[in-house]
Amino acid sequence: MMKSVLLLLIITIFFLFINSVLSAQDSAPKTGVYLEEVFSYNGKTLNYRILYPDGFDENKKYPLVLFLHGAGERGDNNQTQLVHGSKLWIANSKKYPAIVIFPQCPKEDFWAKISRPGGKGSFKFSEAGPPTKALQSTIKLAETFLEKDFVDQDRFYVGGLSMGGMGTFELAWRMSDKIAAAFPICGGGASSNATVMKNIPFWIFHGVVDDVVPARYSMQMLRAIQGADGKAKISLYPNVNHNSWDKAFAEPDLLPWVFSKKLK
Repeated sequence: MMKSVLLLLIITIFFLFINSVLSAQDSAPKTGVYLEEVFSYNGKTLNYRILYPDGFDENKKYPLVLFLHGAGERGDNNQTQLVHGSKLWIANSKKYPAIVIFPQCPKEDFWAKISRPGGKGSFKFSEAGPPTKALQSTIKLAETFLEKDFVDQDRFYVGGLSMGGMGTFELAWRMSDKIAAAFPICGGGASSNATVMKNIPFWIFHGVVDDVVPARYSMQMLRAIQGADGKAKISLYPNVNHNSWDKAFAEPDLLPWVFSKKLK
């Protein structure tokens, strides 16, 4: 009788162990690919893709990277936001393990609050007021992840290209106390807010002959941040038009520079 009870107990413990292992495997996120997710906030939904690093362990802390795409990748398919830049983070996931988020802006919205008073190549950037609906949802999404135990709150990095470069500058003054480094590509922003962003290290990128978003907008931000005793540098690419992101992504020092920055 005692042997039967003992055997039953051993079998029960064994199956409980197997079940716990399988449950843990089921709950662990898949790594090495951008997982498709949807974030809901204030009655709106925001599509996003998220990359967890190889060997992800929720008991460890990882940097958080937020990347904003350009106007051409807007939509609702939760796919086209990965066209530019997504491969960079996968290729370097083992060397620089991080959680990387690519949200997708809806077709009718923008990351940055802007107006275009002079047509093509002319931009006026909002200096205050509420963000666009897409950026508001993105801020809340970032804040949600910054509250998670496996995210290093001192290593939150933001970047983006074109419209996303503009969104990067706007995030920098709206989340100035949370961002450890920013890398806007062919963007621009409200130079009057430079003082608010002065503690954020910036590496700005732009093509000299950009006729979509002229390089003067990045230069204005560089001068304004440096004039406020901030931390900003720029890489200008001669004979490069709007597609300066390929040059930026190919910079050998970009990721070492980004991941070396901390709030504290």
